[in-house]
Amino acid sequence: MGRKVTLATCSLNQWALDFDGNLTRILKSKFDFYFQTLLNFVFFSDFPHICKQNTLLFPSCRRILLIRPKMVMANCGLHREMRWFSPWNQLRQVEEYFLPRMIQEVTGQDTVPFGDCVLSTKDTCIGSEICQELWSPRSPHIQMSLDGVEIFTNSSASHHELRKADQRVNLIKSATAKCGGIYLYSNQRGCDGDRVYYDGCAMVAINGDVVVQGAQFSLNDVEVITATLDLEDVRSYRGERCHPHMENEPKPCHRVKVDFSLSTGDDIYLPTHQPITWNYHTPEEEISLGPASWLWDYLRRSGQGGFLLPLSGGVDSSSTACIVHSMCVQICQAVQDNNSQVLEDVRRVTGDASYYPQDPRELCGRLFTTCYMSSENSSVDTCTRAKELAHQIGSTHMNINIDMAVKGILGIFSVVTGKWPQFRVNGGSPRENLALQNVQARVRMVLAYLFAQLSLWARGKPGGLLVLGSANVDESLTGYFTKYDCSSADINPIGGISKTDLKSFLLYCVEQFQLTALKGVLSAPPTAELEPLTDGQVSQTDEADMGMTYSELSVIGRLRKMSKCGPFSMFCKLIHMWRDALSPAEVAQKVKHFFRMYSVNRHKMTTVTPAYHAESYSPDDNRFDLRPFLYNTRWTWQFRSNNIQ
Repeated sequence: MGRKVTLATCSLNQWALDFDGNLTRILKSKFDFYFQTLLNFVFFSDFPHICKQNTLLFPSCRRILLIRPKMVMANCGLHREMRWFSPWNQLRQVEEYFLPRMIQEVTGQDTVPFGDCVLSTKDTCIGSEICQELWSPRSPHIQMSLDGVEIFTNSSASHHELRKADQRVNLIKSATAKCGGIYLYSNQRGCDGDRVYYDGCAMVAINGDVVVQGAQFSLNDVEVITATLDLEDVRSYRGERCHPHMENEPKPCHRVKVDFSLSTGDDIYLPTHQPITWNYHTPEEEISLGPASWLWDYLRRSGQGGFLLPLSGGVDSSSTACIVHSMCVQICQAVQDNNSQVLEDVRRVTGDASYYPQDPRELCGRLFTTCYMSSENSSVDTCTRAKELAHQIGSTHMNINIDMAVKGILGIFSVVTGKWPQFRVNGGSPRENLALQNVQARVRMVLAYLFAQLSLWARGKPGGLLVLGSANVDESLTGYFTKYDCSSADINPIGGISKTDLKSFLLYCVEQFQLTALKGVLSAPPTAELEPLTDGQVSQTDEADMGMTYSELSVIGRLRKMSKCGPFSMFCKLIHMWRDALSPAEVAQKVKHFFRMYSVNRHKMTTVTPAYHAESYSPDDNRFDLRPFLYNTRWTWQFRSNNIQ
């Protein structure tokens, strides 16, 4: 019949500047596709450095068929493509591009078509979108569809955020539902050396339905998925929906003709793929899988021997510990599934060439060290919770008392000034009270790095440990942490996740991993335990210190970043959102308190630990939230507006 085509797309765990490794993974994906299909095929690959435009190459049989430049740049949020590239803004125009000599020697070509063009085979027409173009209000697939393009490719680098996967799936389903067609979506996977994690999710869709789905989170460096589809299904779908609009297209796409077919002449007995229901992960599963995969990539590429975490027995550090445990679960499962790359990496990290990980708890003991850093202000309850959780996940656990170090530092201050600061409950001023808390927090950071560098040495093992942080995204908003305290670390897997989501994640871990110690963690009030105890009980709580609840902070954070609200516009929204719980005057006080805290502590974001990017309201100023770190902390005009007194 000559109308059925077998197509493939993939997710690769590529790493910036790892040229040898990237080439190996690309070649492996091509071999995987070849042995699955045994058909002629065309490849499409990102090639961002051939000129000033971000481009897509269509190579085949040692020749380059065309170069399609990117027409819509990703230039918001995490992305700054226009720093380096210019979009191709000449719609439907093509020129001849002279190839570099090194490529000419391989392909035998002097020039290649460059521009807004498509590939025409004997049996169909192939067009492409590049990453951000799918999300654009003027996506190229619409015009190409109306001009007869039947197959679309998209080579993407779409990073993971919680609850984002459905947006991608809906965009691709919509792209083919409106105009018909086949859509091949390929997405980067893994940590490419930055704060983001690319979660894969390669897929193939036809006429509004997904027919094959790749894994969203996986430790496999290469994943190829294939689908066999009938081009006649596209043509019959379009016959009813798109035919009246064809004549309105002003100018046809430039077609690069190729002398081969994607289909064969005898395909009547070749089965085609049918629509499937997309399996979405819950947010709790995403937290368990995404940051854990990111941590594994970071660890195996960093050359270190594992992780160290100051484990306080609270929600945040317990969440970080559970993510490491989830990483160990994924590693053991990958080894069980015969992933030779994971096995090779874990043997190199542990320094044991014959090691075969089977038990996540045993692996956790090799890769993960936790320590409870107690002071005279620490309670027995938090110490017990930390110890129980460490035992259940299998980490190598230590108890470290910091009182001697704290008194030593205060002694130095006393010798120089003749004064000894006191806590507020003992008659000290707010400045003294805060300074005494900060000393404890910063001592913990120094000790964490000391033990990270020498713990493996003390056990007679090679290498060092990466220090993990555990400050959540809501604390970063108000600066509710000490600059250079024990949340200042090498990397932070929960720095882009809200407290509310972390609590739900811990509930998930209780059931998924049978970590019953987390029940006590969840039932306890969040506390820094930096002020003296009252009758042996904690008197300091996070929400009282911050002046608002974590759920309120999450709402405020989204309004600040995603809705781009200042004090006045935030007040105008919150008086309606919180009308059942707070009066306008109470809302005004919370808004003013938040912006005072936010502006006073904004400078802390300049040194915040690099964190896994998981939320679109992250305050990370390194790349995502490019706002100043020096504000007028009085906000005189804003607080005066509309009598927000």
